[in-house]
Amino acid sequence: MTTIESKTIIKRPVTEIYQFLADFNNHSKLMPENIYNWVSTTDDATFTIQNMAKLSLKISERVLDKSITAIPAEKPPFDLQLNWILNPVNTTETAVTMTIIAELNMMLKMLASGPLQKLADYNTSQLKHFFQ
Repeated sequence: MTTIESKTIIKRPVTEIYQFLADFNNHSKLMPENIYNWVSTTDDATFTIQNMAKLSLKISERVLDKSITAIPAEKPPFDLQLNWILNPVNTTETAVTMTIIAELNMMLKMLASGPLQKLADYNTSQLKHFFQ
């Protein structure tokens, strides 16, 4: 298993950030330009990663004001799980961690680790930018 993580602190209450992330429709605002054909509902999203693959994800678990977990809705090129973990720093700040857990063989790890890290970093950066 390969674990990729990106963290940030956002100057907003945990409830606001949770409500935003709990709706997959909002995740399109966090994606880089190489993600296109985005189609989503509250619970699932389908999109294409340029020069890579088409993915379908669904939210498999929501823990109020704590976490959101997404898993593949269809057979992906490799098994993966996306986790958003929220921890209140105080009443007006939240620590946000995005984790991507992927089952990558050595070849895929060499090819995909960098782009997956960039995706995680971009998502947390865009989330922070959206709220500030």
